[in-house]
Amino acid sequence: MDAADKRRFRSAVLKWYDQHGRKLPWRESADPYRIWLSEVMLQQTTVAAVVPYFERFTSRFPNVESLAAADVDEVLRLWEGLGYYSRARNLHKAAQAITGEHAAEFPSDVDVLRTLPGIGRYTAGAIASFAFDQPAAIVEANTERLYARLLALRDDVRATASQKLLWQFAEELVPEKRAGDFNQALMDIGSKLCRPVDPDCESCPLQKFCGAFQQGLQKEVPVRKPAIAITAIAELAVVLMDRERFLLRRRTEGERWAGMWDFVRFEISAEESSTLPLVQKRGRSKSLFSPEGLELPEFAVQKTQSQIGLKPGPVVASTEFSYSVTRYKVQLICFACSAHRARGKLSDGVQWFSLDELPELPLSMTGRRIADWLKTR
Repeated sequence: MDAADKRRFRSAVLKWYDQHGRKLPWRESADPYRIWLSEVMLQQTTVAAVVPYFERFTSRFPNVESLAAADVDEVLRLWEGLGYYSRARNLHKAAQAITGEHAAEFPSDVDVLRTLPGIGRYTAGAIASFAFDQPAAIVEANTERLYARLLALRDDVRATASQKLLWQFAEELVPEKRAGDFNQALMDIGSKLCRPVDPDCESCPLQKFCGAFQQGLQKEVPVRKPAIAITAIAELAVVLMDRERFLLRRRTEGERWAGMWDFVRFEISAEESSTLPLVQKRGRSKSLFSPEGLELPEFAVQKTQSQIGLKPGPVVASTEFSYSVTRYKVQLICFACSAHRARGKLSDGVQWFSLDELPELPLSMTGRRIADWLKTR
């Protein structure tokens, strides 16, 4: 685009935003704290899913100081269900850095923002432009797709060269004034009009600037590598019980759901799965109850003991369900077993909890499903 086209482009974007921009809780003010929270929550998550989490989170932690002072377990508990829990841990770390290193004042400079835990190039640009009206560019899922179509980009949109081109394009377009509104508008246009499937080109204010529309490439652009195939795996969860108390371990750095509490679980092979005790369904219940006295196979006993330091006793009950995570479809088989606290030394990060304490713990969604199952037994 030449300078005149860029002026017309910006004008069209802002005019559309003034008439059609979405009204969202985090757009009610230019508070960088609320903007930061919303942008982190929106990563890998839809707006509809984020709104109730955002409202609960800001009600409990209304400012960066309250978040920094909180226990990380409470932060993770409020985050539960949003997934990608490293986001919550980084929020907590960044809040502490902002209070400790920046006197609880959010930096307005993109480069300084990017030094904070969990804040990358996009999030830094969003905070700088939305909160401080800095002319900072952004490229995220919606604007990435929009820019790729405007440029009629035929290369893989995630390739390094493509990303460099898209960021350069975004930087050339962002205006000196109303940069925040401009970026919000492009995100909204990408979400509402320039959809991944069936884009509404007839209603788009940027139609005359769009290379994909001019060339009839809306369905071919953006170009992406084929999705990674889904792999089916099986996991075994072992719930150790002792007089209505349950043994959980805190997952460590490098593990999925690091920092969350969870029941013992580990991946198992098809051969190992075939050695598990047979279970019997009772009516249409999702719970599966094993005949009393059955023991777990030796591999499960050893893996359980290596995680928590205790040997599981006889199987009391079992259940199973499926869930998806990244590129895996997981069949989770869960056995509740008796245990005795006096036998063996507990590993670090392992603790007994009562049934009434489980709702207060930060658990993964599947860990919460196991906890809810225990309530119904």
